[in-house]
Amino acid sequence: MTKTVLITGATGNIGRKLRAHLRAAGRYELRLLCLNPQNDPEVQTADLSVWDESWAARFAGVDTVLHVAADPSPWASWGSVQRLNFDLLFNVLAAAQQHGVRRFVFASSNYVVAGYRFSNEALTAAMEPRPINPYGASKLVGERIGKMFAERYGLSFIAFRIGVCQRNHDNRHGPWIPFGTWGQHMWVSDRDLCRAFEAAIENTSVGFGVYNLVSRNPGMRWEMDSIRRDLGFEPADGEPVSVPFSQRLMAVGAWLRDAGLPALAKRVAGRRW
Repeated sequence: MTKTVLITGATGNIGRKLRAHLRAAGRYELRLLCLNPQNDPEVQTADLSVWDESWAARFAGVDTVLHVAADPSPWASWGSVQRLNFDLLFNVLAAAQQHGVRRFVFASSNYVVAGYRFSNEALTAAMEPRPINPYGASKLVGERIGKMFAERYGLSFIAFRIGVCQRNHDNRHGPWIPFGTWGQHMWVSDRDLCRAFEAAIENTSVGFGVYNLVSRNPGMRWEMDSIRRDLGFEPADGEPVSVPFSQRLMAVGAWLRDAGLPALAKRVAGRRW
């Protein structure tokens, strides 16, 4: 049966990739919403950060919402995050719940656990979160609000902690990926990204779930057993790390700033900061 899928952020990096993939599959009726800065004729222009019945009505009869609208920048300010990652998400969740949407798929981020980037431990969705910026904090809040909607209203909610999915370089793996080894290890190919979202559309058993979404990159630390078990998704792609010397130097500087010097200061002061 044809399912009606609504995509927010439909003209953005991930939104465009999902549109193309789902349209090619031929099994979905698509409804597309976003600010639409390119004036795409297929997309309904809407500021989802401000509630309006004209766009909320588009959620009627929708089976699945793919919510990828947000300020995607790791350097986003609190002001931008408040509007585009909090207010916008709350409005979209409310519209989905009020119109009886079955499944809500949320584009979360590996920035929820970015505080572990200098460690060697496996990264799971169950570990204590450690966001390092407003962007990561907004994605953590999105996951927790989704959990509340799942438990209180029965809205099935899946969050994907998406790795590096570039707009540039055709999202090819390579030394241009930012953040050195950390960034290259969490690269996710367009094919893996879209297949995972399609698996979330088709799944009928998960009430609430948070999953890592990266490709099968050699040496990566992200736990993928739960997404295999619950959604039947297996990454098809993966590339080895190739970090240029300049990025290695930047990584050392970042470690000193965010981990090494703070740890030394705590030892010298004799207490936790």
